[in-house]
Amino acid sequence: MPKNLVIVESPSKSKTIEKYLGKDYKVVSSKGHIRDLATTGKYGLGVDIDNGFKPSYVPIKGKGSVIKELKKDVKDSDMVYLASDPDREGEAIAWHLKDALGIKDKNYKRVLFNEITHDKVVDAINHPTVINTDLVKSQETRRILDRIIGFRLSKLLQSKIGAKSAGRVQSVALKLIVDREREIEAFVPEEYWTITAKFKDYEASLFKYKDDDIELKTKEDADKVLSEIGDTYTVIDIDKKEKAKKSKTPFITSTLQQEASTKLGFPAKKTMSIAQKLYEGIDLGSETVGLISYMRTDSIRLSDEFVGPTMKYIEENYGKNYVGYVKKSTKTENVQDAHEAIRPTSILRDPLKVKQFLSNDEFKLYSLIYKRTLASLMSDAKVNQTTIVFDNNDYKFKTTGQIMIFDGYLKVYQDYESSEDKILPELGKDEKCITTDVLSEQHFTKPPARYTEAKLIKEMEDLGIGRPSTYAKTIDTIKERNYVEMEDKKFKPTTIGIETTDKLQEFFSDLINVEYTRDMEEELDDIAEGSLVWNDVLKKFYELFEPRVKDAFSDMEKKAPEETGEVCPECGSPLVKRKGRYGEFVACSNYPECKYVKKEEKEVVEVIDCPFCKDGKIVEKKTRKGKIFYGCSNYPKCKTACWDKPTGEICPECGKLLVSKNGTIKCSECSYEK
Repeated sequence: MPKNLVIVESPSKSKTIEKYLGKDYKVVSSKGHIRDLATTGKYGLGVDIDNGFKPSYVPIKGKGSVIKELKKDVKDSDMVYLASDPDREGEAIAWHLKDALGIKDKNYKRVLFNEITHDKVVDAINHPTVINTDLVKSQETRRILDRIIGFRLSKLLQSKIGAKSAGRVQSVALKLIVDREREIEAFVPEEYWTITAKFKDYEASLFKYKDDDIELKTKEDADKVLSEIGDTYTVIDIDKKEKAKKSKTPFITSTLQQEASTKLGFPAKKTMSIAQKLYEGIDLGSETVGLISYMRTDSIRLSDEFVGPTMKYIEENYGKNYVGYVKKSTKTENVQDAHEAIRPTSILRDPLKVKQFLSNDEFKLYSLIYKRTLASLMSDAKVNQTTIVFDNNDYKFKTTGQIMIFDGYLKVYQDYESSEDKILPELGKDEKCITTDVLSEQHFTKPPARYTEAKLIKEMEDLGIGRPSTYAKTIDTIKERNYVEMEDKKFKPTTIGIETTDKLQEFFSDLINVEYTRDMEEELDDIAEGSLVWNDVLKKFYELFEPRVKDAFSDMEKKAPEETGEVCPECGSPLVKRKGRYGEFVACSNYPECKYVKKEEKEVVEVIDCPFCKDGKIVEKKTRKGKIFYGCSNYPKCKTACWDKPTGEICPECGKLLVSKNGTIKCSECSYEK
């Protein structure tokens, strides 16, 4: 029996790593976090506010059997290697595993690797460290903050306006969307005009009168210009210069989410899910290996051991003049530099070479990461840019063209960037040119655009709210809460989203805002670095926050329930829409004096004739929590039921219903598959 136990978060990661370590190691998975804050104590926070904010942890529902099995594995092992992800969350998972499983200091080692390859994993095992308690405290503080804010504000909003939840970061992200919508609503378009002179092979735009910028506000302004210019334009200035198109930086989490959104159409959640698979390991036939480095990072750093071979690869495959330079970050705030940028684990694993082992979406994302990393180490592209200025009776017109003279990084990244040549004719100074036409066009200024996922992520990153690892979850939450809807792939706040934001701003404007949230992120960073005491941060926050919550519970006006237009058949009072734990329902407004609840008229969706009682129909039903299942209409006389849609056929092995699940016909009870 192996005496060395390695614990990781993910089952797929454990399978990959076990192949690297051999028979002396057993690799198992915790399947993510095993514990979370309890829901006991004051306000159900699971935190002892009066005792230094001491947290109380309990096993996550459904993880009891996992913990039991892990304890058995620990008991049978001499040494336990805690190999969760190399970030705050991973560090916290490692600490919880050690604590919950009762692992002694002498019997554990913390191992960290940024990529799942044989060499990196073995090297990490050979060079272990210990759990970083500062990182653990930073994560713990974040979790407690999110619990206090989430529980207290969510209960407040649920009781007052029927909103579902609030959160430290999610409410600020929602505010950005609501504020943008109000900018759009308040926007008053302004008229303006442009004048374009058209020549045989190009066109030029009016931009100055004499030496001053010109603005044409009305048609009269445009007509005046048209009346004062002739057909002949004189070249007064020609500017030719070589310009560089800078190669890109490698991906960090936020820029990967943005680029995958704009270039591939992937939502942030999908991008991170695919990236996780690429990181944890892909079976390439001859080996199972992680194709990319860890995908939660805000550092553009690339290791020397990656840069060296990649530079050599560029020179050998593209030429010496394509070899570029390593990008350095100019950003100093809120950057976690514990690990590298998102990159391929080997530049030799060209996307086309591994395409057969990947799904279509995996191939698309891997190609994007691979080419972006390669492009980041290639030389800048170069263009010859020509700007020509014309004069017509003191009115100045300008045209610009460019010709690519060296494609540089675009050699590999041109599929993701538009770069078209615009060629101008060779003209000389003082040369006279005759226009073929002159057009005046009316325009109106446009309001700021609604946020796309990519734009919202960039805004959150620029403002310093949240963390790259949380952007996808934050966006997913405000969608699930029905605070926003997507219109042309852009966020539009719903009525309840706007109401939620307005109420939070009425009572918590100095806490639910960009500045406070950004400052809190910086304090969490300081805790991680050991320069701030975690419960001092919590104490300062709570002393400011809790009195506001109590005031809001007292002073926030309760929203009257929406009337349906019907009257109660029992007492004649108006019927209203209410929200319960299982969703919306219609009831009497005179509650609790009248307890009438309107029964939901359910549409009966018949699937098949019941093959067992022969009398009933298998129909679509819902649990109290809204989950769909299939059962006989003759219940309770016939108790035939299953979670997946039945086909009408009977299992030849056990006689139960065959069902359709994920494109497969299988038995609802046994392991039979058709």
